[in-house]
Parts: sequence; structure tokens; C-alpha cells
Amino acid sequence: MTQDQTWSREIALEPRHSGILFVDVQNYCAGPDGGEFKGIAADELEAKYGYYFDRMKNLAVPNMQRLQQAFRAGGMELLYTTVESLTLDCRDRSLDYKVSGFEVPKGSWDGKVIDEIAPDDNEIWLPKGSSSVFVSTHIDYLLRCLEVRQLVICGVVTDQCVESAVRDACDLGYLVTLVPDACATYTQDRHDNTLKAIKGYCRQRTTDELLAEIGEAKAA
Repeated sequence: MTQDQTWSREIALEPRHSGILFVDVQNYCAGPDGGEFKGIAADELEAKYGYYFDRMKNLAVPNMQRLQQAFRAGGMELLYTTVESLTLDCRDRSLDYKVSGFEVPKGSWDGKVIDEIAPDDNEIWLPKGSSSVFVSTHIDYLLRCLEVRQLVICGVVTDQCVESAVRDACDLGYLVTLVPDACATYTQDRHDNTLKAIKGYCRQRTTDELLAEIGEAKAA
């Protein structure tokens, strides 16, 4: 390293050392039939979560599908994490999840990645029992084994588990790219506020911008 070396997060993906992480895009919380919304009346569900469900259906999930296809075509690593306990009674989940009432038993439908972006048999899926995948799984070890140095992150919800993953990945030495239009949370304000808060931890690219970047790398 020389004294005049310039450090930057604004570095295009190098496919051989890049991967994408889909955070909590699972049956439990991705749609109104999930366990997170069990027992909520239809009118209350629409009033409180209508924006979120609409964004998931019409923006975030379609963009995740496009990213998934591009990463697969580019031979890059794809990883998925979902809230799911390692036990049937969920005793291993974090204190925060116990207090919050997040209960997804081992092997349950709620713990599965949604069908729209389901992992294939050669992709990595990690159940987690806390907000950050880097705290309650061995993803850091896996990424280093896979030689992934640049990590693209998307999923739900933007200002909770996605933000936690961005911050922790950054602190562990990864170059992080967040794809805001492949993320969702419960209000536009919450989404926008977290994008501002974590701007210093990651570069942020739209799905179109990132797909163009991948295309340029592939052509090169």
C-alpha cells in the first residue's frame, strides 16, 4: 500500500469475486398470508401494510427476479437468508425476536424463500435467529470460502434486517452494494430514511444500473 492510494466504495462488480444476498424474502413476511400478519383483520392489514405489499408485488420482487437471473447467468454466487429457528419450539431465537414475537419454527412453510425467487439446489440458504445474518449464521466464513469480496444486498425489510446486513458486511471488510428498488419496508419514509442513514456504508444502485454494470463486466 502506498500513501497516495485512494480508497473507494465506488468500484464496479468483479463477477469472479461477487455475490448477492437476498434477505428474508420468505413466506413469513413477504405477503399477507404469512405468519407475521396472522390474525390481523383485512381492513387493518390493508391500512397498515398496503403500501408494503404493493411494493413487494410490483417492484421489489420483480427486480429481485431480474437480479437473480443476471447473477445466475454470470456465474456469481447467490445466497439467501430467512428468519427460521433451528428448533421446533424456537428456543434458539434471539431475545429481540422473542420480545418482538417473531416465531418461525424449524422446517415451517413460513421459513421458506418465496416461490418467485426460490433457490436452486446448488445455491446457499441460511436460516437465522436474529436481525443480522452475520450475527446468527456463519455467512462470513462461507463468503470467504467462496472468495466473495463484493456483496450485493437486497430484500426486506430495508430499515431492519437489510440495514443490519449492510452495516455488518461493511465492518467485516466487504464492499457492499445495496439495491434500493429491490428492497421494501412498511412506509416510503422508513425506506428513504434508512437509505440516507447507511449511505456511508455502501454504494447504492438501482436494478437497471446494476444489470448494466454486470453486462459490461461480462462483455469485458
